Amino acid sequence: MSDRAYNYAFLDEGSKKEIRRATLKAAAIPGYQVPFASREMPIGRGWGTGGLQLTLSLLGQGDCLKVIDQGHDDSVNAVSIKRLVTACSDIETTEDSELASLIQSRHRVPEVPLREDQILVFQVPEPEPLRRVEPQEQQTKRLHAEKDYSSIWLRLYEDIVKWGEITIGADYPSLVNDRYIFNPSPIPRYDVAKLHNAEGLYLFGAGREKKIYAIPPYTKVEPLQFDDYPFEVERFDGLCCSACGSQNAFLDEIFDEETGTKIYRCSDTNYCAKVQERGGYSDGIGTNV
Repeated sequence: MSDRAYNYAFLDEGSKKEIRRATLKAAAIPGYQVPFASREMPIGRGWGTGGLQLTLSLLGQGDCLKVIDQGHDDSVNAVSIKRLVTACSDIETTEDSELASLIQSRHRVPEVPLREDQILVFQVPEPEPLRRVEPQEQQTKRLHAEKDYSSIWLRLYEDIVKWGEITIGADYPSLVNDRYIFNPSPIPRYDVAKLHNAEGLYLFGAGREKKIYAIPPYTKVEPLQFDDYPFEVERFDGLCCSACGSQNAFLDEIFDEETGTKIYRCSDTNYCAKVQERGGYSDGIGTNV
């Protein structure tokens, strides 16, 4: 196979090999942040360069790519990344999460559970879960090595004392395989439960911080919680999607200018479209939550 046939997209082959080696190490040590030589990309740092480098390094002939932003297929971030990838490769793209072999996401996990042959790549702005309590990188590395997570537990306790509940929404710290606390990226708490014992491979790329970490298939993932203050996800009791009627999905609150009222729509636009194709919401169509 020629280099031209094998090298897809923006990165050269040497760069992609280095990223793939870091990815393999990350998959072998779930939750551990593997440093890598983050390359310059034709998008601003903080706009998904880590996820994009992972995607471009893993795509090959026969792959099909889906890109979502906050669950949407047609947002500026999602469309721009898809346009960049397809402009310098002949990779197929899709909006159907069940047809994609690789999905790049900003801040959401698709409602339809991943299969063993699928990879979900997250764009991560801040990979370090201890950054809330320790600003120095050298100290956070030491704390991870010694498995000293007392400071993050204290942070959760202070939340309860001050507010009566844990107020962390996105970036909720979670424990992987009883060893490393990791940052699941700014996904809502609703999506954190989907990481536990999932069939697909989850990869997290932080280009600005030059870190890659992973949650391999069938890995134990537990959000941090106290016995008397258990972990809770966002609830939409009594609410449903105004388009498909789903009551089993993460909903976005939208202001309807025509009626002047708030309505709710599925965050995952592909899931919403599928439910409508099947004639509307019914039990059994939905998530693994």
